[in-house]
Amino acid sequence: MDKQAPTWKQPSHPDKIEVITGDKPYSTYARSKISLPSGALFTKITDFAPIDHDTYTTVATSKDSRVELRSDLVYSNHSCDPIRVARDRPLAVGDTLTFFYPSTEWKMAQPFQCECGAGVGRCLGFIAGADSMDPEVLGRYWLNEHVKEQVAEKRGLHPGRVRK
Repeated sequence: MDKQAPTWKQPSHPDKIEVITGDKPYSTYARSKISLPSGALFTKITDFAPIDHDTYTTVATSKDSRVELRSDLVYSNHSCDPIRVARDRPLAVGDTLTFFYPSTEWKMAQPFQCECGAGVGRCLGFIAGADSMDPEVLGRYWLNEHVKEQVAEKRGLHPGRVRK
């Protein structure tokens, strides 16, 4: 995330998140201060504000709604190989907190060239939202329901027929 003054009390999760301030724009990130087994709940999103337009920090919560997070979770960056705790791997102290941005975003306000470091064949390169991605590639990821529904609509399918 770019350098800007947070609108929330920092640190928002002092026992769980360490914010590492980068020296370049969009290089600040969140790192875990705790270990958890795969599938465990890291934290609930409790402080957010509904917003009527997309920005690079908003998170889509449905096809027609989005929120601005008001916590250090906003520093969770994109990865093509995300560390989501709900996946099949545990979270360790020091892990960078990441998620797959197209899992919530159909079209992104600020597309970007990915530098996640997931490696050849795993990093998808240019990230612009789920709308610009091959449905077969999206099928490898956990997606929010509203994104699955939009993928199905684009393919002319009933939403219940989309995998994951």
